[in-house]
Formats: sequence, structure tokens, C-alpha cells
Amino acid sequence: MAGTGMNGGIEPNGDIQTPNGAGNTNGHPGLHSAVEKNGHTGPRANGLCSEKAVKQIRGLSPSVNKFLHDVFDTVLEDVLKKSASAGSKVIDFLPPAELSKRIDLELRDDPEPHESLLDHCKKTIQHSVKTGHPMFLNQLYQGLDPYGLAGQLVSDSLNTNLHTYEAAPVFVLMEQEVVRKVCSLIGWSAGDGLMGAGGSLLNMYGINLARHRYFPDLKKTGMHSGPRLVLLTSEESHYSMTKGAGFLGIGTDNVIKVKCDERGQMLPKELDKAIEDAKSQGSVPFFVNATSGTTVTGGYDPLGAIADVCQKHRLWLHVDAAWGGAVLTSRRHRGLMSGVDRADSLLWNPHKMLSLPLQCSVFVTREQGLLKAAHASGATYLFQKDKISYDASYDVGDKSIQCGRKTDPMKLWLSWKAHGTRGFEQHVDYVFELAQYVYDKLSNRNDFKMVLPGPNCTNVCFWYIPPSLQGVPEGPEFTQKLDQVAPVIKDRMTKKGNMMVQYQPLEGVPNFFRLVLANCETTRQDLDFLVEEIERLGADL
Repeated sequence: MAGTGMNGGIEPNGDIQTPNGAGNTNGHPGLHSAVEKNGHTGPRANGLCSEKAVKQIRGLSPSVNKFLHDVFDTVLEDVLKKSASAGSKVIDFLPPAELSKRIDLELRDDPEPHESLLDHCKKTIQHSVKTGHPMFLNQLYQGLDPYGLAGQLVSDSLNTNLHTYEAAPVFVLMEQEVVRKVCSLIGWSAGDGLMGAGGSLLNMYGINLARHRYFPDLKKTGMHSGPRLVLLTSEESHYSMTKGAGFLGIGTDNVIKVKCDERGQMLPKELDKAIEDAKSQGSVPFFVNATSGTTVTGGYDPLGAIADVCQKHRLWLHVDAAWGGAVLTSRRHRGLMSGVDRADSLLWNPHKMLSLPLQCSVFVTREQGLLKAAHASGATYLFQKDKISYDASYDVGDKSIQCGRKTDPMKLWLSWKAHGTRGFEQHVDYVFELAQYVYDKLSNRNDFKMVLPGPNCTNVCFWYIPPSLQGVPEGPEFTQKLDQVAPVIKDRMTKKGNMMVQYQPLEGVPNFFRLVLANCETTRQDLDFLVEEIERLGADL
């Protein structure tokens, strides 16, 4: 830039022109001292920056380049390589008070040298959970796809916002292709969609689109001018349905939980009855959430039968396939979602079963234009209608409730390019095989008891029966003691750090272990070790 102003400006050589006419930083000793103190920060004085100082804080100096290389090398060695080794720890656990002493968490006014920053990174890695470890079987997100990680590194480095084509041209087109491909997996010839900040938020998109579809005026007038709306979901569904009802002003009291069978799958007859009951009480049902892969038991709701009920009552059908949606890539298992093509909207989290980096969440709907109609506010500083260089319809930000939106499509797009749909299929088929293997293994032992008749999705739910309870008749005392077993074993497991498996209660039954499988690095030998380790940890109970 050329030229100066009355209060100073920037000359063509990049130096700062001060009000008294001095160039560079002459007359601003505070700026020099701040830069020179540690060689990489502190470029501001009296609101002005030198070019040298700006370059140093923007990572153009040799010291910053070395620091970044050191961090990347540490990640490759201590996260990616060690995480893939069953011989390493899943976590080096410390209680909060001890961890606060181990890591210097205090934020100070003065900068720290790169050596300290690198040490902070190493300690953070040491005491964090290695979710890519083959023995991390605790949550629905496991493993780490290297191509997804590469895509995330590229998109995060570019540091742009997925709201307009001019700000993120490649990512806008990538998102369109991801949405097109997901719609085709569902069986839709066309549709609309986007990627967003996790499954809970995108489940709320489904609720909001349904409300706008049937009651578009409520976007302007608010809920006080409309009827008492109710939504229906299974008693095993994700808690984001209840959160969404509260967040969107529908009210948590207006969430109807529908009964499930013994495998955690919604009963269509109970759904129909619940809708009729709600209507008889003067409420207006408008939205049904069906789940493909419930969080705890892994149940797949019968989508075809539920679609029949929704068609009968003219209700919006949303499918929460955050966990189980990856089966759409598998010819062997996609039958679990038979009837999905009749849904109005769907959420899928590839960061779960396909091991993409968090967060990687896709929302799609068969209703084109509804996302924008429900969410648009038409901010003219972003979404000008008279843009010359491209079609303004490629400005996708008004489809989202977010203004700032990460460029998530690349991680999924690059992984899909690397593996193809058939590679995803192999991944899904393998983890389903692992689930069946460990289910069969546990079923054939006297010291384990299964919660469900067979694995659901890749969830395997079971109790460990310690020696003191083996042969004891089932009853209140047995149940009370069994309820204490899983928490004790989990505590010992966490402190030892060699594996992680979640436990939880379910209505009417004591605490049990929920093993979930999503990491293709996990082997049958790892699962053999898990069974033996649980037995060792609980042998004295």
C-alpha cells in the first residue's frame, strides 16, 4: 500500500510512518524492546506494528518454523505412532489437583520461550487420552484416519470461513459434493445439506426445518403465536432431542419418549399410539426422530414402519444416524437402515465409526431450499445479490445458523478420495466382525453375562460377574452388589491406563460395560486381552 495519512500510514517499503515523520520504529523504543525480548512476540507499541515484528508473530522467522517442525514431529511420534501401539498407555491419568501441578496452566503477561511451549505440548499429549489407541473402546469416536487428519491440517492452515464462495471457493464445492454423495447413499436423487459443529446441533437443524416446513410464520412471530408443538423420539434416543426442544423454545415437557423393545428399538405401534394421544390432548405433533445406532445399546429403529406412521399423520421424519449411519456404505449391513430413503432429513457423524477427526458431521434433507428459508437473515455485508464474479447462490452461509463455520468438508472429502466407498465398507464390515467376535467370546464364559440378545451395531453390552457373585441367585442383593462391580473395575482400569471401556446404567438394570468398536487398528488379540484384563481387575471383588 502507498500513501500516508495525517495520523501516520504505511509507505511502499512496508515501514510504519509515524505522525512526526519518522520511519521504521525510531521513536518507539517500546516496540523494539518487546520484539527483542524473546525474539518472537510482543510487536505492538502505541498501537503500531513494524513489518519485522508482524513477520515474527506470523511464523515467518526461523525460530517459529523450527518450533512448528518440533511440534509436528512430537505429534507424529508421541500421538500417531504410539497411539497405534497396544503396548503403550491409553492415558497417563492424574487427578485434577495433581494434573494442575504437573502442567503449568497459568496465563501470564510476558511471553515464554519456545522450549517451554514445546514442553507444554509434550505434557499435554502425555496426560491426554489417546483416542487412536486400539484399546480405547470408551466412546463412539475412535481411531484416527490419516487422510482425514491431512485434510484437517490443510483446511485449518488455510483458516477460512465456510460462508461465502469468495472466502472459501474450494470448500464450498467440496461440501456440495459431500452432500451429493451422502444423498445418493440414502437413495435420494437430489437434496440439500451442509456440515456443521457436531451431531447435537445438526439434530436441532432437523427440528427447526420441520417446524419451519409446517409453521413458517413462527420464524418471525415466535412460539407464543403458534400451537403447542410436540416432537416424538424413542426412550433410547440421544439427549440432544431434549436439549434441542429446550433450545428452540418448544419446551422439554413437549418431548414424548416412545417405548422400545428389548434391543432398544422404537416400537412403531407405540409411536402411533403416542401421536394419537398427543392429538387428543390438543397438542400438535410435527416431528419424529428415529435413531440408527442408539448411543448405549446401538439399536436401529425400524425406519420403514416408522415412515409409515409419519406418512399416516403427515409428520416430518428425521433420522439421527450419527453413530450408525456408516452402514450405508456397506452392502452387507445397510439393510439395518432399510426405509431411510423415506426420511425427510438425516444426520451422520463420520468422525464416529469411520474415525475421521472431530468434528465431522453432515446434515442432509430432501427438501431443497428449506435450510436457507428456515435460517437465512440476509446479511447484506456478506450475501450481496449483485456479485459479478460468480453466482451468488454459491454463498452458502445463510443455510447455517452459524456465521463462523469451519471448513470441515475437506477432511471427509480427502478421506473418501483415499479410501473410496469400498474402503469405508471394508472398515465397517471389519468392526462389525469384531463386535460379533467379542460377543460370542463373552457369551461362552460363566463369568460374563450379556445385557442384550446379540450385538447391536458394534455395541456390546455386558456384566462381569466376579467370583463372589458366581452362583448367587439373582435378586435385590445380587443386583445391588453387581451394580458396584463396573465402577470399581473402571477406576482400576483408568489408573492403570492400558485400556478404556465405558460403563453405565440403564433403566431397570445395574451398571454394565458398554464396549463399542470403531477402530480398524483394534484386533481380536486386543479383545482377548480386554476380557482377560477385566477378569484380573475384578477377581478380588
